[in-house]
Amino acid sequence: MNNITKPQPRHVYKATHTPGQIAERLEDGPESSYLKDFVYGAIDGAVTTFAVVAGVAGAGLSASVVIILGFANLLADGFSMAVSNYLGTRAENELRDKARLREQDEIAKYPQGEREEVRQIYARKGFDGELLEQVVDVITADREQWVDTMLQEEHGMSLHEHSPFRGGVATFVAFCLVGLIPLVPYLVNWGVPGLVQGAFAWSCGLTAVAFFVVGALKARVIDTGWKKAGLETLLIGGIAAALAYAAGTVLQGLAG
Repeated sequence: MNNITKPQPRHVYKATHTPGQIAERLEDGPESSYLKDFVYGAIDGAVTTFAVVAGVAGAGLSASVVIILGFANLLADGFSMAVSNYLGTRAENELRDKARLREQDEIAKYPQGEREEVRQIYARKGFDGELLEQVVDVITADREQWVDTMLQEEHGMSLHEHSPFRGGVATFVAFCLVGLIPLVPYLVNWGVPGLVQGAFAWSCGLTAVAFFVVGALKARVIDTGWKKAGLETLLIGGIAAALAYAAGTVLQGLAG
């Protein structure tokens, strides 16, 4: 199964392409998707928490150490990732605002030069002659549309602002929820000692399932091949886990 988006039935497209629905959709603007933030947090949460579990297991330390370090990782790394995502997204929004102010200033001071930029942008798209000049006239007749065009076409920026707060929250929630999974067998044994035999093996299995499910869910949301995406995420997470276990084993040897 490939990663190409599956075409929808003809009636599905037709139902969303009436003039009224098109006008309403364009008026509302594009919706913000926080899928990237959630997937990023989920995968990193599972990887880093299992890295703690694998490292501690490789070093031959006690289950209590796994729980203590695991929860410390969940809170500290989860918060750090959320804040980093928040600051990074806010920086992108601020960069777009700065670019908007610069374009407004350039249009005010060098209107002919900015008109020529619009002309060359649309000439590269295949417009020429009188039609090209009409396009330039229409775009430059509206100052806001002119600036928006320059942001999109010259700077390659999206006009839609992504919420830094919501992105950070999505990352933190996903990190904590999925990152808790590798600790579940140890938490069960902490509550009911000896209930789970081979806690590390169970942690490996549950984490592998978590990796696969996160990748598959991501693929289902964007309508691509869920098996391939799940296996890809499982492979990446498995490599990180193996490296952590190997590091713990080496450190155990050095300590001995």
